[in-house]
Parts: sequence; structure tokens; C-alpha cells
Amino acid sequence: MGERGCLVRQFFLKYKNSDFLVLSTLVLLSLYRTAGHVFWLHFSGRGLPKSPDCYWYIGYARGLLENFSIGLNIDEVLYLGYNLLLTLLLAVFKTSASVVLIQSVTASLAIILVYKIAYLLFNRATAVIAGLFYLYMWDVTLWATYVLSDSFFVSLSLLCVYLLLQATEPGQRRYKILFIVTALYMCFFRPKGVLFMAVMLVYIFCLMDKKIVMSFVSKYRWILGGFLGGAVILMGYLFSRNVFDPLIQSLQYNVKLVLYNVYAKGRIYDIATAYDYFYRPNYSINIGDSLALSFIVNNWEPVSILYARRTVAFLGTWAWETHIRNVGDFLYFAFKLLPTVLFTMGAVVAVRTGKFRRAAILWLLVLAVYAFCLLLFIDAMYRYRFPALPFIAIGAAYGMDRTIAGGLLLAKRYRILHS
Repeated sequence: MGERGCLVRQFFLKYKNSDFLVLSTLVLLSLYRTAGHVFWLHFSGRGLPKSPDCYWYIGYARGLLENFSIGLNIDEVLYLGYNLLLTLLLAVFKTSASVVLIQSVTASLAIILVYKIAYLLFNRATAVIAGLFYLYMWDVTLWATYVLSDSFFVSLSLLCVYLLLQATEPGQRRYKILFIVTALYMCFFRPKGVLFMAVMLVYIFCLMDKKIVMSFVSKYRWILGGFLGGAVILMGYLFSRNVFDPLIQSLQYNVKLVLYNVYAKGRIYDIATAYDYFYRPNYSINIGDSLALSFIVNNWEPVSILYARRTVAFLGTWAWETHIRNVGDFLYFAFKLLPTVLFTMGAVVAVRTGKFRRAAILWLLVLAVYAFCLLLFIDAMYRYRFPALPFIAIGAAYGMDRTIAGGLLLAKRYRILHS
């Protein structure tokens, strides 16, 4: 027993300052929670949950297996990456249950990326806290049980951010190539991929040395000009041949659907709730022959109120449903508000410590998801908010780490003063 205890002690002393013990523990717990939940659902007789979107994705993937044909409908173009991935997985593993198991394992292992990103941007303590936050995030477990693009997209976006952070380090050519490939794939995985890529480009531009950028543009201006000119000519030719008509028509249809079925009815979510704002909309199309612009401008006051309500709703349904009548209600409200407070505190401390410039990608991506939900709608199950949660977890973890560190410092000073 003594020899065995000595071996355990030596093992602990050897790896106590490495990521191995921490990461292996986090991964095992994550697999138990997320992948284990999928196993439990599958073998308990309850079965895996499905939604109308699940049937659409599976049906479309089956159609690709039988007759490989990709159209220019907006759902086919902007979800091309996920549709192809799902088709490949169904071709290899045959059943949707196998796909769910794979994505649940992927979501579980994504805790490694959360840990690595937090470590790269801040410190080891923040990385551990971020891993724990991600571990107990019910949305991660929930959306890994559906045949939808959400779970894979979150893992892909975390991978993209990790590669981006590595690529910004000098001399990391391998990571630069991997980031470009991953980011391009993300753009066609789902619509938020385009939004995330735009945010990452802004982030990269802010990090770059402007003199180097101008020098590069000046040196290769003819090549860059020729490339852009060729792209414009090609796009003009394709538009003149009406190649993009199906894409434009489906985009216009979806915009009209959102405006007339969500905005015009004052809905915060994709379904009617007691928190909606009812008004009489003005449907006139009198600004630039644009349906969307005319509706927003002509109804700017009720739309502004709608946006304000969505701002509250973004926090969660608890923000509407919590009525503070006693101390218990107040404590519950404070507990639910804590992640937002920690996330905001993390941003403030990052600015003060000079870490915000490099860590800004976290807050930018959360802001992008918030803008997406604000402009469209917040679905009743909060799927659209889900891609922001891992990045909120990392930012909030830094806020908690600094809060704990500040508390310990104050306690130390108090003890010294009164000793």
C-alpha cells in the first residue's frame, strides 16, 4: 500500500503543473455528461428528440445520397457545409442515432478548445473555470441530441477561434493555412458562419500592423486590382445570366417571412408569447423600393421597442418570469444574472490589464450573435443564442478568476492590517 501510494504521489508531483490531469478530468466529465446523456436517451426507450428541422436535414441528406443535386436555394447554399457533412456521416454510419453520438462526442471534446482558448488569452485558472462553465452548460448537452447544425457549428467555431489565435503568433504558417481552410468551411456551414467570419476579419485587421498592410497592397496592387476586377466581371456575368435568381428569390422570401410574421406581429420569439409588443404596422414600400428598409423606417418606433424587449429576452426567459417578492426571489435573480455580470467584469478587467486587444474576439463574437438575434428573432428554445455561450463562458471565467484573485488579495491585506 505504501509503494502504491508513493507511485500515486510521484505521478501527481510530475503532472500537477501540466494540463494532462486537468484536461483528462474535464474531458471524462464532459463525455459522461453529454455523450452519456445521448446513450441514456437512446437506450432508455425515450428515443432521441426530433424537430421539424431535423426531418428536413435528414430528408435532404438522404436525397443527396440518392440523387446528388445541390440547388441555389438559400437553405442549400448557406447550409452546404453541414448538409455535406451530414450526408457523409449518414453514408458511412447509416443511422441518425450514430450521427448524434458522433456530434455528442465532438461537443464533449470541444471542452479542450474552451480550455486552450482561455489559457492562450488569460491564464490556467481561467481555463479551468471556463472548462467547468462549459461542462455544466445544459445547452451543450441539449443540442448535441438533435440532428441539427448547431452542435457541430459551436465546435467548429471554437476550433476556428483557437486556430486564429495560434495563427496570429509570428511564424505559425501551419496554423494560418488551417485557419483559412476552417474559416472558409465555416462560412458555408450555416448563416452564422458568414457573420463569424466577418467578425474575425475585423479582428484580424485590428491586430495587423497598418504599415505592413499598406506596403503589401502597394507592392501587389496590380495583382489585387486584377483579381478584384475579374471577380466583379464574373459576378456581373452570372447575374446577367440570372444564375443567382433562385438564391435572391429565396432570400427575399425569407426576409418577407420574418418581417410580416415576426416583426409585424411584434414577436420577440418565433412564437407568440405574452411579452410581445402589439401594434398596427405600416406596410408601405416607399423607401428605395426596399421592403425591408421601408418597413423598418416606417415602423421605427415599435421596432425600437421590439429590439429593447429582445435585449432583455436575450438573457433568458427568467428575465421575464422572475418577480422579486422576497429575498429568495432576489437571490435567484442575482444568481441568473451572475454570468452577465462576470462576462462584463471580464471585459472591464481585460481592458485595464491590456489583454482586451487580443481577447476581443470573445466579446465580438458574442456581440455578433446578439445582433443576429436582435435583427431576426430569438427562437423559443434559444438555439440562435447557443453559439455565443462558450465564448460567454470564457469571458465570465476570466471575470470570476479576477474576482477571486481580488478577494484573496483583500483578505490578505485585511489579515496583515489586523495581525
